[in-house]
Parts: sequence; structure tokens; C-alpha cells
Amino acid sequence: MTSTLEVGGARPPASVSRAGSIPPSCLHDAFRSAQAWELANGRPSIRLHVGEPAFAPPPAAVEALGAAAREGRTAYTSAEGMDPLREALAEKLERENGHRTRYDRIFITPGSCQGLAALMQSVANPGDEILLPRIHWPIHLQQALLAGLRPRFYRLDADFRPDLEALEDAGSERTRMILVNTPSNPTGAVLERPFLEAVLDVARRRGWQVLSDEAYEHFVFEGEHVSMASLERDVPEEERLVYSTYSFSKSYAMTGYRLGYVAVPNAAAGDALRVVQEASIVSPPTPVQYAALAALSDPDATARNHEAVRACRDRSLPRLVEAGLLRRVPEGGWYALLDLAPTGLDAEEFSARLLAEHGTAIAPARGFALRPELDADGRVVAVTEDPRLSTLVRVAFCGDGDQLETGVDRLVALATGGR
Repeated sequence: MTSTLEVGGARPPASVSRAGSIPPSCLHDAFRSAQAWELANGRPSIRLHVGEPAFAPPPAAVEALGAAAREGRTAYTSAEGMDPLREALAEKLERENGHRTRYDRIFITPGSCQGLAALMQSVANPGDEILLPRIHWPIHLQQALLAGLRPRFYRLDADFRPDLEALEDAGSERTRMILVNTPSNPTGAVLERPFLEAVLDVARRRGWQVLSDEAYEHFVFEGEHVSMASLERDVPEEERLVYSTYSFSKSYAMTGYRLGYVAVPNAAAGDALRVVQEASIVSPPTPVQYAALAALSDPDATARNHEAVRACRDRSLPRLVEAGLLRRVPEGGWYALLDLAPTGLDAEEFSARLLAEHGTAIAPARGFALRPELDADGRVVAVTEDPRLSTLVRVAFCGDGDQLETGVDRLVALATGGR
């Protein structure tokens, strides 16, 4: 049985905007709880609730950022971003991701998060729907609602991959776009080529656009990362469906720099996105774009960061498998989705106790599968929770290895009653 959270009563007052009706992200709730604990206790918590890496940006990127600021290279660029950076990224996409694209199909964005939101706005018409995975990053849902898209959800199998048999019927005649995230946040699932080909085949038959979130492209530990746009290399541009988003936050540890990029499938898609960017950001930050160029010049940065996260995963996560809290070690990404059912506690209670008693923060997963009910104007009138997620929590394993090991020890100790 599901529970329902009313938002502003049975119907929001006329004065409540669409944005004002959308629930805040559970991830920000976890972030604020950890901050409050630290303030009250006068010491840092172990932060397993947030994807903040232990490694630093490439030194060349740090120097390039400072040099651009000192030398006055701070003027506006175009809404699309600097041409030299876009050209470098087009080469990277061809070399590493198998895209067949051009620099003028690439947009620099203030983080891949802004790129995702802008893409949704660029394709959305009133009443259009977007398909999201049943378990998803909460920000994806917020972005869809802000763009005026009405969310529908596709089922996942036991390994958190799309249930291909059910996918064909997941949409309706109003469905405009399907979002695919591999490696996945929060599940760590990696979609192999046959899965992506099958999803793209359904999308082509049903007339859906595809939004491919590839923020964790450099963090595949089992198998290989496959970019969905690479499956359209030989498709004429005007028939391509795949929009791709990427992030410097993960690959280069440039989280606070707020830097990402988007590759659109064709000129018409670029024209629409350009309008959104002109209206929302004017242009991406210029010094940060110089930092991006410098980061791309470090050929070993992504491999070093990949190995750092893999080492953390392999060092601490098998303990969670042994404790019966994790089905298997994640294949990719920065996160693991644990099931606390053996503890007899729900995720909220367990997370609160772990923070209060052991100074370790994790993220309850109830907000990773909310089902909003919308009125005719696209405002949220109620939110239904998926009870199957009531015992799930997300743990980040991208941080300091010693801190992760200590946090996992504390988590297991609480889960097993000290056994």
C-alpha cells in the first residue's frame, strides 16, 4: 500500500506556482541534516550521502582557471560556449564515445544538471510526457516537472536495468522523451549495448526522443561504457533521436566548478536548445571553460580517478554484501543502493540513528521513486511513495577510502546489532 503526501492540500491555491508545488529533493534534506549534526557536535561527519570525490581537479585546470581570471579572459562567450572547447569535446566524443558529431552540435553548460534541465525545456510542449526509470535520481524528476513534462515511469528488473518487455507499453500517445542513465545514479547499474539497442529500437518505433545522462561515463568497473549516440553513427542527422549530457564534476572532480556539456542530435535540436540557453544563462562562465580545456589536456586524469573510485569500491563494499545489505557490488558509478530490510528498521529511522549515534550520513531512498499527481496546469497536488523503497538507502563510495571504511564499519555494526 502506498502512502500519500499532500502538497498544499487537495489542490494548490491559485497563488502557488508550478515550481512552488514541487517537493524539495531528499538529497538536499540529507545534506542539511549532516550539516546540522556537524554544527551541533563541532566535528565533521562521515559523508556517505553525497557524491563528493576525495581526489582533486587536475592541477592544470586549477592553474588555467586562475590565469584566465588574472589575465582578464572573463568576457562573455556565445550561449553555446567557446569554439576551441567545443572543438576539443567533439574530438573527445568521436575518440572515446564513438559519436559522429560536429562542434556546433555541442553546448557548454553550467554543470550537466543545467544541461539536462535545458534539454527538457527545449523539447517540451504542454501536456507532453517523459519516461523516467522507476528508481531515479530525484533531480531528474524535479527537472521534468519544472519543464512542464508529465512523468511516467518504466519498470526495472532485479538488476535495475529496464524491463524491456514492459517498456513498449510504458508510454502513451503523449510521451515525448525517455531518460536513460548509465552508469546509474543511484543504483550503479551499467546498461550494456544490447539493452541500449533495445531501448533505442523502442524509442524509434514509438517516436520518443532519448535523453542519455552519461555523467558517470568514466566509472564503469564491469564491462564498458556505451554511449547511446554511438548507436546512431550511421543514421542521418535529421533522423537521430539521442541527446547526450556529460559532466566534468565526476570525470575531473570539478564539482564546484559547475561545468558540463550537451551533444544534440541535429541542427533543429540545437536551434531550440540555443534559445533556452540564451534565455537562462546568457553564456557559460568563461574562466571555467579555460579550466575545462586544460583538464582535457591531462590524458591520465580520468583513468586515475577511475582507479581511485574502484579501489574504494573494492575495499569496502564487499563488507556490505557479506552483511546481507547489498545484493552485489555495483558495476559502475559512485553509489550503491542498500536494502536495510534485515535490520527491521525503515530507511529514515536507520539513517537518523546512524547519523545521531555514529556521525555517519547516508541518503534514504524514498525520494528516488516518488510518484507525483498533477493537476491540469502541471502543478503537483499530491506525491505517492513507493513502499518497496522504504528500506533502501544510497551510499556514496567516491570519497576518502579510510572514511568510507569507517563509515561502512559503523553502518554494518548498527545493522547487525554489533555482531
